[in-house]
Amino acid sequence: MDSIRRDVFWVVAVLCYVMILCRVRNVRCSPPGSVVECSSASNNCTVQNGYGVFPDRTICKAAQVVFPSTEDELLASVAMAVVKKQKMRVVTRYSHSIPKLVCPGGDSGLVISTRDLDHVVSVDTSAMRMSFESGVPLRKLVDEAAKAGLALPHCPFWEGVTVGGMLGTGAHGSSLFGKGSAVHEYVVGMRLVVPASQEEGYAKVILLTEDDEDLNAAKVSLGVLGVTSQVTLQLQPLFKRSITNLEKGDLDVENMVLTFGLQHEFGGISWYPSQGKAVYRVDDRVPMTVPGNGINDFTGFQPFFTSLLRTIRETEETEEETSCVDCLCVFSELQVAVILGLGRGLKNIGEHFLGYPVIGFQDKMQTSGSCLASPEDKLLTACPWDPRVKGQFFHQIGVSIGLSRIRDFLLDVKNLRDMDPKSFCGVELYDGILIRYVKASSAYLGKEEDSVDMDITFYRSHNPNIPALYTDVIQEIEQMAFFKYRGVPHWGKNRNVAFVGAIQKQRKAEEFRMVMKKYDAEGFFSNEWTDAVLGIRNQDIVIYKDGCALEGLCVCSEDAHCAPQYGYLCTSGRVFTDARVCRKQD
Repeated sequence: MDSIRRDVFWVVAVLCYVMILCRVRNVRCSPPGSVVECSSASNNCTVQNGYGVFPDRTICKAAQVVFPSTEDELLASVAMAVVKKQKMRVVTRYSHSIPKLVCPGGDSGLVISTRDLDHVVSVDTSAMRMSFESGVPLRKLVDEAAKAGLALPHCPFWEGVTVGGMLGTGAHGSSLFGKGSAVHEYVVGMRLVVPASQEEGYAKVILLTEDDEDLNAAKVSLGVLGVTSQVTLQLQPLFKRSITNLEKGDLDVENMVLTFGLQHEFGGISWYPSQGKAVYRVDDRVPMTVPGNGINDFTGFQPFFTSLLRTIRETEETEEETSCVDCLCVFSELQVAVILGLGRGLKNIGEHFLGYPVIGFQDKMQTSGSCLASPEDKLLTACPWDPRVKGQFFHQIGVSIGLSRIRDFLLDVKNLRDMDPKSFCGVELYDGILIRYVKASSAYLGKEEDSVDMDITFYRSHNPNIPALYTDVIQEIEQMAFFKYRGVPHWGKNRNVAFVGAIQKQRKAEEFRMVMKKYDAEGFFSNEWTDAVLGIRNQDIVIYKDGCALEGLCVCSEDAHCAPQYGYLCTSGRVFTDARVCRKQD
């Protein structure tokens, strides 16, 4: 890199550093826009996810969208579609699932939004149970539970999901204690609206309790059984947590991961391989009498000035386009240092992080998303990934690997890292590899064994034909995780490759398909994506075309699946030699 370009880079890097330190405080924010757009009233619609792009970059169409606000209206909507023989899918308020879960098939289907099904139905403080409509956002759920002196012990870190969305995709936090970190393990009742015969009015309500075996299918359903109307959760008395983030070297991370989750109820790890660093979240319950009123306002979920988001993205694009690996590493190292210096968004008092431990009530410590919580400000600020601004644009791998296999997987990743440590700098720009814990589940599509869950987020080009730096490393990790170590995908994340053979890893897959047939024999709530993932109707999750491996739509088997025009050819993995990856040839 010539000296002028290096000087320009350092100016931009320092500017971004200062701007991040001066991040948005107590200002308005533009909440995400609607994921459903219609040309007239509620007809002739398109539907997207919250990131604005599906893995295959296609746009889903629908004939109509409805916004029921009561169960009776929901019944009427499903009945109407059954009469018309329309395909149906459910979309949540912000639709933060990456795969094509919300597409109703073709352009004649019906999209049912749960945006207005956002009420608390009942509170039973003596039994510590609360019932919610399926569109209730997670933030509202935990706040309303806290008002009743109750807490949901585990849930995702991002509060922009809904009750129905969490259950549809098997969302979770991090824990191997008790029933574990998956929200669906705390479900004790559900009301589903499903297709019905003419005599039954074309739609009906199914009430499932904890004594019904079918609840194990409905708790993680991918939305293929019907529409979740209401959910009853078993909660716990409100409690406090204490969080301390400890920075250590990663020399022993593959062994630490085996014991750390057994030592701390909410523990997790953020791994930065190129820096040789791991940050351990020491996270446990403490007595209610321990002083502290802290909050978790994770830095990545805060509102950011859109000008800052553009600057960061443009800097990243420049690094990618010029193959300035050193720039990328410096920039990611700088960003990680800032985030860790700010306590990862933890705050002891008001807007201030004063040091560890940070102690606060469960409803304020488990989940965050302050970029959702403010009035419109005409896009002066936004959530970092808001598709209306030129901010973050990424792929994300979400995989769970059994505790019995995780050590060997991490050693393989280390071996790959040691061949070229700089190859992981891009991942660290997205806060490294997030490691969490998930217990074996009672749900048919839940985890089959106690597992370590990993989220790996990385750069995605706006041009699908242009490969990212070190795309071969990402592809090798992806194939290593899902094929060599039999990892199972998070149903709401991932690229197409992650779902190859996924249903064969679920021992209760056939039981789930039987419940599907019982409640929706004609497949009104299925689409091509769910059919492919669930192994029915001869659908294939893999898409073969020129450049398909760059977007994770296929595993390359020929050079055309990569980017030969840029020198990226299909070759074997370096550590997992059975992998087929797109590597730039010198």
